[in-house]
Amino acid sequence: MTSEITLFVNPTAGRGRGARAAQPAASALRAAGFSVRTVLGENARDALTRARAAVAAGTGALVAVGGDGMAGLALQAVAGTDTPLGLVAVGTGNDFARALGLPVRDPAAAGRTVAEALKGARVRDVDLGRVGGTWFGTVLASGFDSRVNDRGNRMRWPSGRFRYDLAMLAELAAFKPFPYRITLDDGEVRETEATLVAVGNGPSYGGGMRICADADLTDGLFDITVVGPCSRASLLRVFPQVYKGTHLNHPMVTTHRATKIELAADDITAYADGERLGPLPLTAECVRGAVRVAGP
Repeated sequence: MTSEITLFVNPTAGRGRGARAAQPAASALRAAGFSVRTVLGENARDALTRARAAVAAGTGALVAVGGDGMAGLALQAVAGTDTPLGLVAVGTGNDFARALGLPVRDPAAAGRTVAEALKGARVRDVDLGRVGGTWFGTVLASGFDSRVNDRGNRMRWPSGRFRYDLAMLAELAAFKPFPYRITLDDGEVRETEATLVAVGNGPSYGGGMRICADADLTDGLFDITVVGPCSRASLLRVFPQVYKGTHLNHPMVTTHRATKIELAADDITAYADGERLGPLPLTAECVRGAVRVAGP
């Protein structure tokens, strides 16, 4: 493996933590004997083009500095290649790093972890989800949660997480379940009403909400959580349980495992790794061992 490492940085992640995190992460990598090259990019498309060029040129690893959005962007460059991915998780959610057991919001520790893993050849293969040509590491969200994202993204005020708190309140006011058509592994079409359908490669999204709490990054399967129709009051009662994963025991929640899922519903946008993926219908596949990850 070449000793040159590419640091893939989102300077705006975590309200500026990305820019501040790049230096201690780079210092840790250099202290371990690696040469570090930084990729920023003028925008997401330009950054991805530069990251793909670094991978094609044979960089020793692509180390993403930011949150789940940046990790997701890095996956588009390294998935299906032999180039290891490292994560310096300093964003708002950091769910992919949590699922991998990596340090969160400690860029120096994360840099040391990646460096030690690369020097010791501690690189493992983990699964990814794929929709068309787009890869994701954590959870594909659709339904109530994606509607909250849609509304929050349209709002210009306030900033930060409070925007999404207000968006959730607004969506609750207009809340009703959605008619879904779900097909698992080319089986029969299931028509059902649901509050949301979450397709988990990893267990959590939204900064620790364990919506697919039992998902395993190495089993070649999605864990799929279907929250059935419920009242606003029931949703508010069950929602806090998602942080511990105990919502899976509620009678209105059903779970499934599959390597492929086809989802269809009207006026629903899917999000994956916290980023807009596109409208339903879509087909998602779990691809075993799609990316190499440097870590514990």
